[in-house]
Amino acid sequence: MNEKVIGIMGAMHEEINSVLELMTSVEEFSFGKRTYYTGTINGIKTVLVFSRWGKVAAATTVTSLITRFNITDLIFIGVAGAVDPKLKIGDAVIAARLIQHDMDARPLMPRFELPLLGLGYLETEPRHLAVAQQAVETMFNNGIKAFISQEEIERFGLNAPRLYTGDIASGDKFFASQEDKETLHAALPETLCVEMEGAAVAQVCYEYEVPFVVIRIISDECNENSSIDFPDFIQNVSSRYAHRIIENIFELGIS
Repeated sequence: MNEKVIGIMGAMHEEINSVLELMTSVEEFSFGKRTYYTGTINGIKTVLVFSRWGKVAAATTVTSLITRFNITDLIFIGVAGAVDPKLKIGDAVIAARLIQHDMDARPLMPRFELPLLGLGYLETEPRHLAVAQQAVETMFNNGIKAFISQEEIERFGLNAPRLYTGDIASGDKFFASQEDKETLHAALPETLCVEMEGAAVAQVCYEYEVPFVVIRIISDECNENSSIDFPDFIQNVSSRYAHRIIENIFELGIS
């Protein structure tokens, strides 16, 4: 049996720096305009890297994790914009399924279907889904006041953040208008949130038979206010979520 090596991709530098605090015996390897950190978390070999933004960049990064670092499992964590109106800033979403909302090869094949794979959605394995759910629930049950200041909680309305599990859509577009958000929701009504990398990463993992889980923290509501206080949220909220969630996952273990 191959030795377990967990790959962790973060969608922001701040998330990478936060998770890096958990690692010991750290070494750096730089190539392809990326820096890969190897080490251990809770005694488990780990490789940590900033995904870079967009589907192509993220797919390239995870391919290197698989082919050069021989990871056996992949955790991808970052922020996303809410599509489903019930989601609020500070909620967490774990992908049960991922879809590329900008994949459209009609009339050759149905909209959203991945060429040559015959799939629209890519699914997370139940065991990885369960561990991630427990890790996030533990964080919320312990209370975010332990690591988020009261000022930030009030600024972003983080009074009762919740965990959701469902569909995440990915594509090379930043959603910053209510109209675009409603158009996406009409086309994919089960979508909870949207981001720019997850489904592409999932496709690479699927093709290489590497189990994965994608976890997203809601940073905005995909409308005209999407950029307000975004840097502050990344620095003081989502990066701290990432630290606790990854820490909990490694304590639980991915079997």
